[in-house]
Amino acid sequence: MKISIVCVGKLKESFYREAVKEYLKRLGRYCKPEIIEVPDEKTPEGASPVMEEQIKAREGKRILEKLREDAFVCTLEIGGKKLSSEGLAQWLEKLAISGTSHIVFVIGGSLGLHEDVCRRSDMSLSFSDMTFPHQLMRVILTEQIYRAFRIINGEPYHK
Repeated sequence: MKISIVCVGKLKESFYREAVKEYLKRLGRYCKPEIIEVPDEKTPEGASPVMEEQIKAREGKRILEKLREDAFVCTLEIGGKKLSSEGLAQWLEKLAISGTSHIVFVIGGSLGLHEDVCRRSDMSLSFSDMTFPHQLMRVILTEQIYRAFRIINGEPYHK
């Protein structure tokens, strides 16, 4: 199974980069993981709602260009479905059993995802009602995917 994470912007902080690198290395035992970064747009201080929507649209267009037609797309959204770690594992296993060979998780930029990206999504997933920086979300997502594969394979994981 191929797992792609499409995200807006680059990880600037070395501690985030190192954490993601470590989880991608660990994930290599279970799947083919990849990170696809699309350029982010600079949001000026005090941007109007119209300007923010234009920024999300430009970032959304870049995201959509990276999504293959045959991929199962899961967007990360505050209003998405909440799953436990075990629930995420069951969901991933069910997709694999049903023949899904490529899952793409999408993390938006600081303003979130454009509605066109949300419409393309096959599922929206929420990790919390809280808002996390999108850079940190990349670390949390890779860790949870790794944890899910450990659960699927009956291997120990920290509870």
